[in-house]
Amino acid sequence: MKSEEFQYCPQDEIKLFQEKKLEEVLNYVNENSPYYKELFCERHIDIAKIKSLEDLQQIPVTTKEHLQVRNTDFMCVPTNRILDYVTTSGTLGNPVSFALTKSDLERLALSEYLSYEICGCKRDDILQLMVTNDRCFMAGLASLMGSFRYGSGITRVGNGIPELQWNIIRQIHPTVLVCVPSFILKLIEFAESHGIDYRNSTLRSAVCVGESLRTNDHSYTILGEKIHSLWPELSLYSNYASTEMQSSFMECEKQCGAHHKPDLTIVEFLDEDDQPVKAGEPGEITITTLGVEGMPLIRFKTGDVAIHFNEPCACGRNSLRLGPIIGRKGQMIKYKGTTLYPSSLYDILDNIPGVENYIVEVYTNKIGTDSIRIRIGSPNTSEFFIKQIKDLFRSKIRVAPDIAFEPAELIAKKQMPPTSRKLIKFFDYREDKI
Repeated sequence: MKSEEFQYCPQDEIKLFQEKKLEEVLNYVNENSPYYKELFCERHIDIAKIKSLEDLQQIPVTTKEHLQVRNTDFMCVPTNRILDYVTTSGTLGNPVSFALTKSDLERLALSEYLSYEICGCKRDDILQLMVTNDRCFMAGLASLMGSFRYGSGITRVGNGIPELQWNIIRQIHPTVLVCVPSFILKLIEFAESHGIDYRNSTLRSAVCVGESLRTNDHSYTILGEKIHSLWPELSLYSNYASTEMQSSFMECEKQCGAHHKPDLTIVEFLDEDDQPVKAGEPGEITITTLGVEGMPLIRFKTGDVAIHFNEPCACGRNSLRLGPIIGRKGQMIKYKGTTLYPSSLYDILDNIPGVENYIVEVYTNKIGTDSIRIRIGSPNTSEFFIKQIKDLFRSKIRVAPDIAFEPAELIAKKQMPPTSRKLIKFFDYREDKI
C-alpha cells in the first residue's frame, strides 16, 4: 500500500502494521547497533517478548544525552555506506552527528513528499525554500528532496534577505513558501515599504516550520493571527520535525493538528516518569524510527512537549494528530507560581509594536527560584513603554518579567552567533535546569 493511502486505514490496521515493523527494527538494532545491543544485554531485555506497542515500555528511553555521549555507538552501518551527514545541537555543548544511507535519504524524501501531499500541494506548484540548505542542516535537505520526489519545482533561496526573496518571487512566480512563519512578517514589511502588492502575488500557501501558528483548540496564535490578518489569501500549514526522527508531522487542509506518518515512526507521549499520557494531555514526544538504516532510534525523547488527538480527522485520515509544541521540557519555567514555556513569551513579544528584537534569559535568583529577564532592542526605551510591556504580559500570562533595553544590533549578534544555524532567543542560566 502506498504511504499516502496508509494514513486512511483504520487505526487497528495501522497498529498491526507498526507492531510488525517494530519487531523488524528491534531485531535490526540488536544485531547492528552497539548501543542497543549493550542496552538489551545489560537490562536483560528479551526483544522476542516485545510484541505490541504497549510492550515498548519494557525498553528504557533514549535521550539527547545518550546521543551526545555515545554518538557513534548508534551507528548501524559501516561508514562507506553513508552518503550524507547532518548535525543537531547537543544538550552538552557539542553537536550530535547523524549519518544517512541512500535508503535513509529516500525515506527522508518520502516523508516530505507526504508533507506536500497532506497540505494540498500540486505537482505544478513551485516552492520557494526560505530555510537554510547548508551547514549540515536536515530541514532544507528534506524540503528539497521531497519536492524532487513530489515532482514540483523549487527555488533554493535560503533564509533571510527579503529583497532577494521578492526578486525571485517576481522572476520565478513560486506558489508555496517553505519558511519560518515570523519571516513572513519581514516579507510583508519589505513589500509594504517598497510598493509590492504581495496579496496579489503568485504565492498562495506557506509550509511553516519552527514556530507555532495555532493553539490547542486550533485557533491562531497571536503570530498566526497577525500574518492571516495582513495576508488572508496565504494559507498557513504547520510542520513539526526533528533531525533525530528523520521525518515530520504535517498539517492538512483542515488545519486541526499535524498528521503523523505512521509507516515512518512510532510515536508515544510520555510524562516525567516516562509513562504514557492520555490524548489531550501534555506529553513529551517520544519516537521510535521505522525503516532507518544508518542510525535508528528506539523510544527517543525529543524534548518537545505537546498534546495529541486520536480521533479521525475531517480530511478522512485516521493517523493521530499533533497539537502545537507547548515548549521544550528542559525549557519549562516556574515563575511566581506560574508554569511557562518560552513560546508563550515569544508570542507576546513578537507582536508588540516598537520591539525590534529580543532575547529571553532565565536564571536562578537569590532564593533559588526561577527569574526571567527579557532584553529588548527598541528605539523606545521609556519607563512608560516598560510599563506597557509588563501590563501586556500580566494580561496574557498573569505575571510580568523584568525588562531591560539594549541596542538592537547587540541583541542581533547574541541571537545569531557565528556557529549557529538558527536564531537563538532563549538563554538558560539556571543552576539546576528542569
